[in-house]
Amino acid sequence: MKPAPTDPLANWDRPRLFAQVKYRVLETVGPVSSLLFEHEPYAGRPTEVFAYIGIPPGSPGRVPGMVCVHGGLGAAFRSWVEFWVQRGYAAIAMDLNGCGAHRSPLTRRGPAMDDTVIFDPTATWADSWTYHAVAAVLRAHTLLRGFATVDPARIGITGVSWGGYLTCIAASLDSRLACAIPVYGCGYLQTNSALVWMDRFAAMTPAERLTWHKRCDPSVYLPAATVPMLFVSGANDFAYPLDSVAKTYALPQSSVTFCVRVGMEHSQEHGIAPGEIAVFADQHLRGGEPLPVISPTQLAGRSLRARWTHHRPITSASLHYTADAGRWQERHWLSSPARLEGGLITADLPDAVTVCYLSVEDDRGAFVSSPHLAIS
Repeated sequence: MKPAPTDPLANWDRPRLFAQVKYRVLETVGPVSSLLFEHEPYAGRPTEVFAYIGIPPGSPGRVPGMVCVHGGLGAAFRSWVEFWVQRGYAAIAMDLNGCGAHRSPLTRRGPAMDDTVIFDPTATWADSWTYHAVAAVLRAHTLLRGFATVDPARIGITGVSWGGYLTCIAASLDSRLACAIPVYGCGYLQTNSALVWMDRFAAMTPAERLTWHKRCDPSVYLPAATVPMLFVSGANDFAYPLDSVAKTYALPQSSVTFCVRVGMEHSQEHGIAPGEIAVFADQHLRGGEPLPVISPTQLAGRSLRARWTHHRPITSASLHYTADAGRWQERHWLSSPARLEGGLITADLPDAVTVCYLSVEDDRGAFVSSPHLAIS
C-alpha cells in the first residue's frame, strides 16, 4: 500500500501539542523524578500521563536529551532514563498504557496499549491509541526541552517495537528533534507485519483499513521526516519484517543509517542493547565520532560489493544471506566473512541466494549494514 496522497500532518495541531506542558512532580530520587503531565481528553474525560525524567547533576552547561518510548508490554522504564543520565544526557520515558509507577492504572487514564484498542476501527481519531501515544511523545519532548539545563537543539528520540513505530511518526511530525532511532518499528503494517496484526486488518472492511493506514501507518508520515535516522532491527523480526523495514527506511528526506542483525531477538531488553544507539546519538547530539557508512550494494556476476567510509578502525566485514523465499519472518539467514579491499567491501555469493546484504563493524563494536538486495 503506497503512502496516501493527502497531507497526514493536517491531522495534528502541532502548535498546541508543542505548547508548554503542565505537570506535577510526584517523587525525586537522585537525578530522576517521577511526574504526571496533563494530556488529551479521552472519551470526553481529562487524562494525565506518567513519566520519569532525569537530569545529570552538576553539568557545567546545557546537556543533550533523549526521549525514550517503550513498546508493547512495556512501561515508563526508570532504568532507560538512568542509562542516558549516566551518559550525560537528560532523558524522559513516558507511559503509553494509562498507567503510573509499578504499572498501576491511573485514575485519569487514556486508551490502553492493547491490540483491540490499537486496531479498533470504530474509535474516533481523537480517542485512538495512536493519536494519544504520539501526542504524549510530543508533549514529553516539549517538557524535556523546557528545562533550563537541557539544550533544546540537541534532543533525540528512540523507541522499541511499538515505540519504534511511534518514533517513526514523531520524528516525521516534530522537526525540533535532532535525530531519531526506531528499533524494530516501521511502516507498511498492512503489507507485512505480525500475523496477529494481519488478522486484525483482515477483519476490517476496506474502508476501515484505508482509514487506519492514512491515520496510523508510519509510511504515510515518513516522507516528511528531515532528521537523521538510524533503523535498528533483526533480519527476520516477527513483527516488523525486513521487507517492510526496507521500504520504510527509503522514505525519509534525511540521511538514514541501517543496523540489521541476523538473529536479533525481539524484546524491550534486546531492543535497547545495541551499542549503535548510543554511538549514533553521540554522533548527532555531542559531536561524537560517527558510525561507519556503507553504500547500497552492487552485484557483478556472483560478487557483491559496496563502498564504505569510516572514522575508526574496521575490525570485521560480513556477508549476510538467505536462500529461502516465502514469509520473511521464517527465512533462515547465514553469515560469512567479507573482504575489505581499499574502499570496497566484497563477497562472493553462494549458489541459490535470494536476498543478501553486507555489514562492517568497527573497533567500538559499532555495526552498520547496507540495504538488502533481492536476487532475481
